[in-house]
Amino acid sequence: MTEAAVLPQRTPQEPSAPPRKGGLLAGLLRTARPRQWVKNILVVAAPAAAGQLFSRHALTQLALVFVLFTACAAAVYLVNDARDAEADRAHPTKRHRPVAAGQVAVPVAYAVGGCLGLLAPAAAAWLCSPAVAALLTAYLGMQLAYCVSLKHVLVVDLAVVTTGFLMRAMIGGLALGIPLSRWFLITTGFGALFMVSAKRYSEAVQMAGNAGATRALLTEYTTGYLRFVWQLAAGVAVLGYCLWAMEEGGVPHTSVLPWRQLSMVAFILAVLRYAVFADRGTAGEPEDVVLRDRALALIGLVWVAMYGLAVANW
Repeated sequence: MTEAAVLPQRTPQEPSAPPRKGGLLAGLLRTARPRQWVKNILVVAAPAAAGQLFSRHALTQLALVFVLFTACAAAVYLVNDARDAEADRAHPTKRHRPVAAGQVAVPVAYAVGGCLGLLAPAAAAWLCSPAVAALLTAYLGMQLAYCVSLKHVLVVDLAVVTTGFLMRAMIGGLALGIPLSRWFLITTGFGALFMVSAKRYSEAVQMAGNAGATRALLTEYTTGYLRFVWQLAAGVAVLGYCLWAMEEGGVPHTSVLPWRQLSMVAFILAVLRYAVFADRGTAGEPEDVVLRDRALALIGLVWVAMYGLAVANW
């Protein structure tokens, strides 16, 4: 029997969707990616940096903003999974997503995503401020454009994901009317670009020429370019933070030590430690990197303590 004759018998069948698990609500919740909600904690970044975090009004507004941003992110995930359902069914991992698996019907995912996308900005305009509603609308528009086409455009895809993190950090300040420092925006923006490009670099390294195993755009990037991006972003983030910390150095304070300036040490150590995982090609989701590495988590806690002491002027 010839090789050509046996090839049709060896060709594996297209992977079928796994059996449905749980009901519709459970599927919608899984599609909303609860593990990703930790990113929305960034809404407290600007108020925390300004020392305006612990009033009742601030906590109420930040909790509301967290919920609204989570709703917007869930809307994007639902629309994205509905749009990519057919392609996901042929993917070894993504076929387990509720929409691809048939647990959530595609029209239902579109409908729920659309409702969340309309209700969240409307609720923000009513309960928060027009600025918050405008930012949420901009976030939705940008992320939906990313799902449709921008994720296939070199460099733009990095900029869009980075801007999503920056918007999370900005919205808390907008909700409370806190002016956003230029150094805060620079540090947050390039810090986010550092983590996003480090993740892309790690994915490219792990791909090792296995095209199609992960996002297709990675085949158009080179590992050298992505390394350049995360190294550049790390350097700018560190420089921005140092200038931000030193800018406050001329202001008289009554604290025991210059905590704001000392926090630069912890910040730089955290970037250097994170860069170890980026260099190894093991920097996945930022929250996973931080939570799984005890040293990095400890450095982060030390930085939080130092910055907290600086804000409290202790």
